[in-house]
Amino acid sequence: FFQKTLAAVKSWFTLFGWSKGQNPISVPHSLRRDVCIVQLTVAQEKNFQQQVDKDKRFFEMLLNLNGQPIPGIAVSQALPPDPVQRMFQLHWQHSELLAFLRGQGAYLSHVMPEFLLTPEDYQLWTEVNTGLRVGSMRSSGKLSSRPVFILEHKTFETMSKRAWTDVLLQIYKVFVLPRISSRVVPDPSSLESLHNMPGIKSEPLCSNVYSRYERTVLIWLNKQYEKYRKIVWKDSQRGGIPPMRWIVNFDQDLLDGLVLAAQVAAYCPYLIPTHFIKMYTDPRTHEQLLHNCLIVVKALHAISLDMDIKV
Repeated sequence: FFQKTLAAVKSWFTLFGWSKGQNPISVPHSLRRDVCIVQLTVAQEKNFQQQVDKDKRFFEMLLNLNGQPIPGIAVSQALPPDPVQRMFQLHWQHSELLAFLRGQGAYLSHVMPEFLLTPEDYQLWTEVNTGLRVGSMRSSGKLSSRPVFILEHKTFETMSKRAWTDVLLQIYKVFVLPRISSRVVPDPSSLESLHNMPGIKSEPLCSNVYSRYERTVLIWLNKQYEKYRKIVWKDSQRGGIPPMRWIVNFDQDLLDGLVLAAQVAAYCPYLIPTHFIKMYTDPRTHEQLLHNCLIVVKALHAISLDMDIKV
């Protein structure tokens, strides 16, 4: 489950996270690297091959999605050359990032700033906090007195991957989902048949699973499907017009491809005779379900919406 979630997160942020085209990311490696732009001397710059594009840095992505930088953190800033000072600045940056996202409504109380560091910087952080390194900052009050989690390398990498994944998911939740308008314009042609179907409320406290923005999408899916199922498959030779359905989730109710096909057909009706009319409208076997999903993926490729979705 977590691997599938991670794959979806990487795909979305690769395609839509940055303002100037796609930027392939890896979690957590490229994200940790992108926030570690070190100020280099001229001699070092000549030998430094892996320069990160200034438009592809993590905080550039955050600026693109949020519309404004995090208070106190420049989109592009140099880090001290001293390893310990550099680690402290990164730890402070991550603390400010997490505090900012929590202030926007993100649920990140389980993510510690040190989990976002590179393994090398995390090693420094543990040495300073446990007094193994001379000149510990803990005794000088520069670090908080909260408990220190000392993790082995493999455990830390697992924790870091989970932490960065959760940060990206919460960034999506607080900066992307709220762009969805909560004002759903009633369509008289489709509302009549919806009267016999239980409604989905978009108020904040009506669900402990989906946010009001996600429920707005579900309302939209129901209205669009109810209207376009009669248009897309009116001449279907593989089951006729599909029956009415109540779409209440984003997994089980979308498995047969019909709901997704109806949404795409609403905006690309030219795909109906070439793709969607060939779908089974009452699929009963695994082969028929696979057939439908193949058609949906081929339709997405036909309009160049290649999001690397597996059938």
